[in-house]
Formats: sequence, structure tokens, C-alpha cells
Amino acid sequence: MVEWCLPQDIDLEGVEFKSMASGSHKIQSDFIYFRKGLCFGLACFANMPVESELERGARMKSVGILSPSYTLLYRYMHFLENQVRHLCMCPCFTSELFSSLSLHLQITHPAGCMSQFIKFFGEQILVLWKFALLRKRILIFSPPPVGVVCYRVYCCCCLANVSLPGLGGTVPESKPFFYVNVADIEMLETEVSYVACTTEKIFEEKRDLYDVYVDNQNVKTHHEHLQPLLKINNADKEKYRRLNDQRQMLMYSQEVGEDCSSCEEDLFILFFMEQNNRIFQTLMEVSASQDKTLTADHARGMGLDPQGDRSFLMDLLEVYGIDVMLVIDNPCCT
Repeated sequence: MVEWCLPQDIDLEGVEFKSMASGSHKIQSDFIYFRKGLCFGLACFANMPVESELERGARMKSVGILSPSYTLLYRYMHFLENQVRHLCMCPCFTSELFSSLSLHLQITHPAGCMSQFIKFFGEQILVLWKFALLRKRILIFSPPPVGVVCYRVYCCCCLANVSLPGLGGTVPESKPFFYVNVADIEMLETEVSYVACTTEKIFEEKRDLYDVYVDNQNVKTHHEHLQPLLKINNADKEKYRRLNDQRQMLMYSQEVGEDCSSCEEDLFILFFMEQNNRIFQTLMEVSASQDKTLTADHARGMGLDPQGDRSFLMDLLEVYGIDVMLVIDNPCCT
């Protein structure tokens, strides 16, 4: 139940299920990002054992905040953690605080989350990148704690960043829904594109709700036409090698004091944005040409495998409505 909120007239229906992830009774603390209508929320959870039959031996509370933007919520993490610990120790105070704030600053990210994300998935990051760029419905499963998994949702959306003008007019945006549970099923049924995480294993059986299911480092899809995207090809391996090389160069420059302004997070996000820009720049140039023919050389120039990425390219052209004829030579002739 929601014990207290400010302002009191804000619609918080169902927020108590979002601010406490299913299965949280098994852990002592956690944090949860979630979506509530047009707002995003961050809640910090604490579970403290107590000698109380009324509370059944445990006092579990969450303190959260709502905002129109999710990009700066992490700055309130320390405050929320302190508040929920205090409220667990002093039950006479109210336990759930949700406040509506107006935050319109530049996009930032929690320090370290992108580098941890890429280290966790390894080469599989290229598989997620393709699904994110195709605006698929991506659902990430993990048992509690769910906080770090919410960061994976954010990072997955970052893989699809594009800074070229003129794109995305009729294309669904990549929506970070963060934590979802069974109470969100009706909402998810209407979505054509999202990235979310859950602690509820029952979602795996509800295949009509997602295109891609991620369990630990295992990325899978039940759609037959998307199966080829699960395979790591040579172009993917080359991109992953270049990403690691750039990371090593950055770390070296920082060690010798040549670069103190850059960070791994910026490097990773910029790497994928430049990759995406190169792909769409080429596709737009080809679509504006006289013959509108996309060849194997074009694919290689975009950093893609002409054969291994054929289905990816075909889906990309369809999703973004780009008028191009894909002509890839036979494997024996490339």
C-alpha cells in the first residue's frame, strides 16, 4: 500500500507493485526503475527483520520519486536509500514518498553502467544492438535484485542512438519501460517497441508480449525470421575487437595523464552512435541515388557482413521505410 505521497492528487494507481519488485522479500535491499504513465520512477527498497507477528517478521518499505525524465533520477539514489533505511528503523514515519519533479537537463547516465553492461554480455552486445536498432520488444529476465538489470534496460536503449536528422518520423521510438510485472501485461500488449526487465518467470511463456527474451547472457527469440540475428558473424567480431581496442587506448591515455576528460561510458555510447550514423547515412545516400541499389560493398562500408547481416539489413529497410533495393552477391562470388 502507498502510505504517503506529495502532491496528494497525483495518480499513483498500481505504483506499489512497481516500487517493490516481485521476489524482493528474499533480499535486504534493492533499487527499481520503472515507468508510470508518462513519468519515470526510481524507488529504493529495504527489508529489515523485526520481532513482530503483525508484520510477519519483516518490515519492507520503498521510498520513491517520479519525474518526466529518467536520465537524472540516479542523482537521488543516495537520498532515497537513506530515507528508506530511516523509515524502516522508525515505522512511525510514512513509508512511500513520490514527488513529481520537472527535470529538463542534458542526458547523463549512472557512472559505470555501460562498461559493466558490455563486459557482462561480451560479443552478445552486437546481437542486442541489432535488435535494439530494429526497435524490437526486448524483455530482460533476472531474479532480484533488479536494480542492475534496470541499468541494462537503459544501456540497451543507448545502443540504438542515432544523431542524423531526418530519421524516425514514422518509426517507433526505443522505449525504456524498466521494471514490469504481471500488472503491466495489458499495457505491454499494445506496445510495438520497448525494452523492459522483469523478475517474474511467467513472462517467458507469454510470447505474444515480446520479440526477444534475455535470460542472464542468453539472448533468444521465438520468431523464426529473427533467428539469423542471433549468430555472431565476422563483422560483429571485428566491431567488438575495435570497441575493446578503443577502450584499451582510452585507459592507457588516462594512465599517462593525456586524457582526463573522457570516460568509458561516453566512448561506448559514441561508438554505437557512430556505427548507427554510418549505416543510416549510407542507406539514405543509396535511396537518393538513381538506381537505389544496395550492394555487398555498401554493406562492408557500413561495417556489416554482406551475407551474415542480410536479414538484418532487410528488416532495417522495412522498419525505417527506406526505399532501397538490396542486391547481395552469392557467397561464392563475394
